[in-house]
Amino acid sequence: MWGDCTMELDARKRKVLEAIVIDYIATAEPVGSRTIARKYDLGVSPATIRNEMADLEEMGLIEQPHTSAGRVPSDAGYRYYVDCLMEKTAIAQEAKTLIEKSFQTKIKQLEDLIQLSLKILSQMTSYTSLVLAPQFGKSTLQLIQLMFVEPGKALIVVVTDSGRIENRIVDIPESVTKTDLEIVSKVLNDKFKGLPVKDWEKAILKEVRAQLVKQHKVLSLALELINTLLNEETDDKVYLAGALNILNQPEFKDISKVKNIFQLLENEDVVCSMLKDESEDGIQVKIGHENKHESIKECSIITATYKLEGRILGTIGLLGPTRMQYSQAMSILEFLTETLSLAIKRL
Repeated sequence: MWGDCTMELDARKRKVLEAIVIDYIATAEPVGSRTIARKYDLGVSPATIRNEMADLEEMGLIEQPHTSAGRVPSDAGYRYYVDCLMEKTAIAQEAKTLIEKSFQTKIKQLEDLIQLSLKILSQMTSYTSLVLAPQFGKSTLQLIQLMFVEPGKALIVVVTDSGRIENRIVDIPESVTKTDLEIVSKVLNDKFKGLPVKDWEKAILKEVRAQLVKQHKVLSLALELINTLLNEETDDKVYLAGALNILNQPEFKDISKVKNIFQLLENEDVVCSMLKDESEDGIQVKIGHENKHESIKECSIITATYKLEGRILGTIGLLGPTRMQYSQAMSILEFLTETLSLAIKRL
């Protein structure tokens, strides 16, 4: 079970609701009492099932579409199913192997890992996948390396703890030697590794400058680059994959609905705010009207966070109809974010 149950249902009502949710997820067709009696072996007649369905409808857990005698789950019904009835599906070994093999490729950039994750997720679930990339302004210095290129030029490489790598060729005084650059690299790594810029106290900077009087010009260039990278006010970046998957869902044959969803997905600020709202640890599910934006009131969003050394870096999620394969999608997403976190650690 994934959550807390807030509404008590007796065993028969639970079974009827579960049957309606499972059948509707599988078929996209409203579910009638005869279908439940025939397919789910509840040991009671269609008339008894109809009575239970009437009670569930009165409780707001199922609804009757205007053109059908059958019933479909309401948002509250899906919520009760996800929180109280759904069993966690173990990820299939085949899917597990595919994810693990995909992450064994020699990827060196965080952005490439994120793009790979999105592709895998949308292909395996047939939903739209979304990622909120790490905010680099929150990063800390993992490594700085100053390398001699030729007299008057050096390469400065800065690596952040989120896996971002920046390098720049800079002009240096011709008197600066390879040894000078190695000394600056060592001092900066010793003093600033693992620290965000806000924790670079004046006393430490003063001490570093005193240590590196001879290399002050190189030091200034290196500090400027680190400062820029760790403090830059980059906009939050959102990546998407499989947006067209929404067209394969029968409930989105209405072009106006699809158009509204696509317009929302094109608005990076809105998608970013959606994912930021879900930046809590663990798997989060928002169903239908629990979503703030009108365009996705008929959708659900499942999200999980990915991390580095226990620190949350970003959020990855799936957008699909409320008629989602919740358990399967949640298991795949959970395993993928764990694998992504391990892959980021290896960068």
